[in-house]
Amino acid sequence: MRLRIKILSLMITLMGLTACSASPTGRNQLLLFSNTQMSTLGVQSFSQMKSELPISQDAALTRYVQCVTDALLQYVPAQPSVEQWEVVLFDSPQVNAFALPGGKIGVYTGLLSVAVNQDQLATVIGHEIAHVLANHSNERLSQAQLANVGLQVTDVALGASEYAQYRDLTMAALGVGVQYGVIMPYGRRQESEADRLGLTLMAQAGFDPTQSIELWRNMARASMGQQPPELLSTHPSHSTRINDLAAKISTLPDTTRQAPNCGP
Repeated sequence: MRLRIKILSLMITLMGLTACSASPTGRNQLLLFSNTQMSTLGVQSFSQMKSELPISQDAALTRYVQCVTDALLQYVPAQPSVEQWEVVLFDSPQVNAFALPGGKIGVYTGLLSVAVNQDQLATVIGHEIAHVLANHSNERLSQAQLANVGLQVTDVALGASEYAQYRDLTMAALGVGVQYGVIMPYGRRQESEADRLGLTLMAQAGFDPTQSIELWRNMARASMGQQPPELLSTHPSHSTRINDLAAKISTLPDTTRQAPNCGP
């Protein structure tokens, strides 16, 4: 039993020592998976989504989304294991979009009812691309892996103690503690980081960064009464997000670059 605990403790130590990295903003990260592994996961997940979700047949909207995305991708550095980015417009009322390792981007048609112009759409797509650029999927998966190892150590220790009868209850409590105390706040930091990086990207491409604030005002109205408290959410509150975006916009360099007129 002691040997098992020592082995698990050593695993945690080795993870911390061998997988440290830094995000584009200089924030320390723990990345346990290779670019190839993450790209493979992203490609597989995207392929599954395309087989399960309806893809929009609206050619004009598809061109519109592709045009905005292409304008942003001109300023995205080459990514490991990504030869070409793929964009798919899914026919779904969800107000959402995502980007996956491996260069996969999905946009739901429902987003276009809230992101009402190309600058606001660029805000969302730029934000999602920023998640990939900052290795956030790898980071979240690594944090979950590390959390699981830590829980295994506690599980082994409790199983050998006089409190073994309370092990299931204690483990459940620790699971809640890990979920809300580590993983969710970590997600909020990632979301804020993606906001800042995405804002820089859309400004480089010639989109109007001030429209990011209008977008989140639209989001706030669209989700009235539906957003959970910020403390228990992976996303910053709308007011926090808007204030942070305004602060970031004030630091952006002036540019005369104009984004293409994408439509829709």
